[in-house]
Amino acid sequence: MPPLDPALAHRIAQGTLDDPFAVLGPHDDGGAVRVTAFDPGAEAMFAVQDGLAHPLAPAGAPGVFSGPVPARAPYELRGTAAGRQWVYDDAYRFGPVLGEMDEYLIGEGTHERLWHALGAHVIDHEGARGAHFAVWAPNALRVAVVGDFNAWDGRRHLMRKRGATGVWEIFVPGVTDGAHYKYQIAGPDGAIQPLKADPVGFRSEHAPSNASVVADITGYGWHDGKWMTARAGRNARTAPISIYEVHLGSWRRRADEGNRPLSYKEAAVELVDYARDMGFTHLEFLPLSEYPFDGSWGYQPVGLYAPTIRHGPPHEFRDLVDAAHQAGLGVILDWVPGHFPADPHGLGRFDGTALYEHADPKEGFHQDWNTLIYNYGRREVANYLISNALYWLEEYHVDGLRVDAVASMLYRDYSRREGEWVPNVHGGRENYEAIAMLQRMNTQVYGKVPGILTAAEESTSFPGVSQPVDAGGLGFGYKWNMGWMNDTLAYMHRDPVYRRFHHQQMTFGLVYAFSENFILPISHDEVVHGKGSMLGKMPGGEWEKFANLRAYYGFMWGHPGKKLLFMGQEFAQGPEWNHNAQIDWDAAGREMHRGVQRLVRDLNTLYRAEPALHVNDCAPEGFQWIDANDADRSLYSWIRRGGPDDPPIVVICNFTPVERPDTVIGLPLGGTWEEVLNTDAAIYGGANRGNMGRIEASGDGVMGQPASARVMVPPLATVILKYKG
Repeated sequence: MPPLDPALAHRIAQGTLDDPFAVLGPHDDGGAVRVTAFDPGAEAMFAVQDGLAHPLAPAGAPGVFSGPVPARAPYELRGTAAGRQWVYDDAYRFGPVLGEMDEYLIGEGTHERLWHALGAHVIDHEGARGAHFAVWAPNALRVAVVGDFNAWDGRRHLMRKRGATGVWEIFVPGVTDGAHYKYQIAGPDGAIQPLKADPVGFRSEHAPSNASVVADITGYGWHDGKWMTARAGRNARTAPISIYEVHLGSWRRRADEGNRPLSYKEAAVELVDYARDMGFTHLEFLPLSEYPFDGSWGYQPVGLYAPTIRHGPPHEFRDLVDAAHQAGLGVILDWVPGHFPADPHGLGRFDGTALYEHADPKEGFHQDWNTLIYNYGRREVANYLISNALYWLEEYHVDGLRVDAVASMLYRDYSRREGEWVPNVHGGRENYEAIAMLQRMNTQVYGKVPGILTAAEESTSFPGVSQPVDAGGLGFGYKWNMGWMNDTLAYMHRDPVYRRFHHQQMTFGLVYAFSENFILPISHDEVVHGKGSMLGKMPGGEWEKFANLRAYYGFMWGHPGKKLLFMGQEFAQGPEWNHNAQIDWDAAGREMHRGVQRLVRDLNTLYRAEPALHVNDCAPEGFQWIDANDADRSLYSWIRRGGPDDPPIVVICNFTPVERPDTVIGLPLGGTWEEVLNTDAAIYGGANRGNMGRIEASGDGVMGQPASARVMVPPLATVILKYKG
């Protein structure tokens, strides 16, 4: 058998082989079988077959060995140096793992479960246990997987390119759960890029380290079958949906353990029990896909397929979801397909080219956030994102996705001046490619995963956000009502003496309340960056601040639309939210704060119990004004209705500090009305002014209603009445 070509030997030693499987491993050579191996730490190398060691000769470059073996059959490599020896399987003796269908679907951009093909998977392959690595890098000259299993040496495991799809793969025997790895990529010009984390990696190192970690995410034993069977009803437009939005890193911390945040397993007990006790129906988490910078709160993710290791490994995130479901709580994740950070280990110029992002910064760079924008028009990129949405819903039983910053995706000129953006093919500002990606995402997840929901954080008047795709909409289940939030908080911030001049800020939301399926969000964005806390937004002294906030929450829960509060708002936290510290649990123990907390619990209980308050949250037949025009007294009153057999609810709000002891209100029915909630009740921190639990409506019609009653409406308070008959 002739010796190995010295030029090839030097390319092996330098790690510059473009097709390593054509040289390394077993190959037929003149009627014999040659094994060529590279191990830079070996002084001698043997191929061991059937217990017999066959020496491989040095091949003219350090660490390169080559020689004959008796047959094309499984073998192990045995290296020796300085009296030591080690034995391992040769990665280059194994065939490919991905099939032709995987290649075809990846190339076409239609691989619905991309994470089954790409990433790192612990598998049994051709008689050996190890990890299969696969990554998309179509413009790369070479790709190697490096890690703690090969001394981070890019020469050791150069990967096999799979045709024109741009996917590279290798099976590395002996690598199992917990191994750290990255990809070393030579760009099209041969330049080595910064080591890259796996775009489809399932786990990451703890920050500030950023390697991907091999994680076997199969085999979890779920206990949430009852929830999964019933959840379609829990997420429906007719269901009560009251969401507790949580930044898991700062909900609660362990001060005696270095101020660390809760683990997923701890949150599965403490957070789940608390949210259930407070009467919320869903937990919504700020992004939990892996991110490098704590100060981004997760909104600049690098590892879209990896639950952040800050709180534990992937199975422990499943423990949290499972516990929430067993407690009757849905789980919504904030999902960020709008942009990604330019950290060197991330997606930016992944294979030496603008691969995931646009090359032109007018399309590919977010000026507001110094981040990169996905190229939604590239089919493989759209597939990467859509598959990721499905991944969280299928693998982690998540019940919904709230899509962040949708407006920034819909418009090419978002936050850009004239000349700083590229128009669409028709010269307009709409981003057709992003629109198509969102429509396809919603179509896919609703079609593949029964009972889930999606919600858009969308701050413009883009039409049809929550309308079906086949009707021309984006296909979301719900849309955050940012206009309602901005208008009503602006009103509440005013001194009550001036509110009469801005009365319409509280009524304008009803002009368009049923144009979309709305969620009323008082989110984390309203209590950061100098905006203060919800309590801090309210005018007046201490009593007025608390009374205003209680009245506002009553207004919000009585208003059509699903509900969302950010953590700490439920007990009127005083300071602005700080992601580096837990919310102010000390305040929750003080009387006035405890009263607001009890109010939110009771509002949730009432909202869930009364069909009139939730069945028609998204339907006009569930709402009717009694009086929307009493600006002089800053009074508002309306009717909420459920089904034909459900008792109606009447909501009355007084946003002045003036007691209205004898207010005449039109009512839809004569008879007894029960006062089911009064935000001025003493148990909430109020002065206990009210209607002794009920009122009697006479047949004297006013305000367009067939009946009427005199109602005590306390100052800065909301009163809710239920018809008893």
